[in-house]
Amino acid sequence: MSTQSSQSRPSATAAILIASVLWGTTGTASSLAPAGAPALIVGAAGLTLGGALLLLTSRAGLRLLLTRQPLVLLGAAAVATYPLSFYPAVASTGVAVATVLTLGSGPVFTGLLARVLHGHRLTGHWALATTAAVLGCAVLVIGAEGSTHLNPTGILLALLAGLAYAAYTVIGAHLIDQGADARGAVGSMFGGAALLTLPVVLLSQPVWLTTPRGAAVAAHLALITTFLAYLLFGHGLRHTTAAVAATLTLLEPAVATVLGILVTGEHLPALSWTGLAVLGAGILVLAFD
Repeated sequence: MSTQSSQSRPSATAAILIASVLWGTTGTASSLAPAGAPALIVGAAGLTLGGALLLLTSRAGLRLLLTRQPLVLLGAAAVATYPLSFYPAVASTGVAVATVLTLGSGPVFTGLLARVLHGHRLTGHWALATTAAVLGCAVLVIGAEGSTHLNPTGILLALLAGLAYAAYTVIGAHLIDQGADARGAVGSMFGGAALLTLPVVLLSQPVWLTTPRGAAVAAHLALITTFLAYLLFGHGLRHTTAAVAATLTLLEPAVATVLGILVTGEHLPALSWTGLAVLGAGILVLAFD
């Protein structure tokens, strides 16, 4: 790592952790959507609006998308696949199992893809921190949810969501490594994804978007958890590896859990507090490496 990269690493780590905090608000915000609004469509609407905003505010992203590079199109497809597989996974196998499998498999898939496709070295330090973070995430979420429901279809969909997340993270990092502007790389993938998810949203006849509460939820998902969060994530990918970035984003379930306690008054058992501590330790190991 160059001196410039070493100096930029703390900034990149901070950007990714802040993005994870913003993503952690997704569940709480989505829960405030009007009754009858399907979680899948709520998530897709946020991605469509936020992705369009990322594209329209980045000339570099628009140029990248218009070139129709296979890698950019694959990244866009991966971004669109994430919500279209994660939310059905939640419906099929429950929040706990879907969250653990998706978020837990994401960093592992990211590390393996980066290794196989680009030859990035996976250090023992990364493996130790990722193992601790994934195990902590599993204990945190399953402990909080209590009983779990295993459904083969839901499990496969959750793993697909984790693979999709890994794919667009690795592709975004590769585009940046090849000289693409970070904002352009993110804008091209998420703008392309917006075009793919728009029909899904429109076909659902989202009347809930015209209500004040529905519009506020969609605005939060679009502006905060998509537009701003992925601008920060793209900045982070400029100065850290995709594998490390993916592990750092496991801060998201910790933030979501704390918000659940503060906003909705949820009770967290001792087991989950233990998982939260282990998860935090794993992230701290990487953050201060």
